[in-house]
Amino acid sequence: MRKCLLIFAAWAFSLGALTAAPDPNQKEWIQLFNGKDLSDWAVKIMGYDLDDNFGNTFRVENSVIKVSYDHYDEFKGRFGHMFYRKNFSYYIVAVEYRFEGKQAPGGPDWAFKNSGIMIHCQSPESMQKDQNFPISIEVQLLGGRETGERPTANLCTPGTHVVRDGALFTTHCLNSTSKTYRGDEWVRAGAIVLGDSVIQHIVDGETVLSYEMPQIGGGAVNHYNPWAMEDGKLLTGGYIALQSESHPIEFRKVELLNLAGCMDEKARNYKSYYVKAENASCQY
Repeated sequence: MRKCLLIFAAWAFSLGALTAAPDPNQKEWIQLFNGKDLSDWAVKIMGYDLDDNFGNTFRVENSVIKVSYDHYDEFKGRFGHMFYRKNFSYYIVAVEYRFEGKQAPGGPDWAFKNSGIMIHCQSPESMQKDQNFPISIEVQLLGGRETGERPTANLCTPGTHVVRDGALFTTHCLNSTSKTYRGDEWVRAGAIVLGDSVIQHIVDGETVLSYEMPQIGGGAVNHYNPWAMEDGKLLTGGYIALQSESHPIEFRKVELLNLAGCMDEKARNYKSYYVKAENASCQY
């Protein structure tokens, strides 16, 4: 028996020696969309209660998220948002999307091939039943028309402002420097979000827009809870949502790289790319 225990101990020790330590440079992307269902998401459509997914607007088919309007007679201003159920502060978020099909009848002209990634969102539970958009920062996703330029990953600010070049930027939307994507090709877009400091919009690996100090203020949101509109309050974090604005869109990937975590190099879960220390999470 003693001999057997010694052999087992030697085997276990050699196995441990061969097991590589976690690579602090290996990026650990979190798949917010599991490819199967929307169990990690909450739906809020204007005029409906939380998690009333009217018309099966948000659905999963063939391993992609689809935003569809085949059960609508007319759009009737029923803007919708689907929220991931966990909030974040320092992170990179990326989606792979494409527009397809025809716009829902009654959809506004500006919403042609228009959707968005909403970041620093208020919680879905804090939205009023008839609220049109969450207080948030929008990474606006656009598709091109037959002619003319129409960049994607623009900035829109429902109930918010940002700082650009040292001054408060209060115009509702700002175009990025991205090229125009006209067809139904897949596009990778997203943002680097560093709390209440810098936010950068990214398209296919290129930075196309940058600004700072996201904060509450401004218009473009109605029927909100008054206590949620704290003008001038910096947004340090919040929820992430995908948008329904009357044009069908598909998302085949929604992923996030958390930039907040253990920054003690002696810890097993240290990552070299973290920029916000949360050392209470360190594992030794």
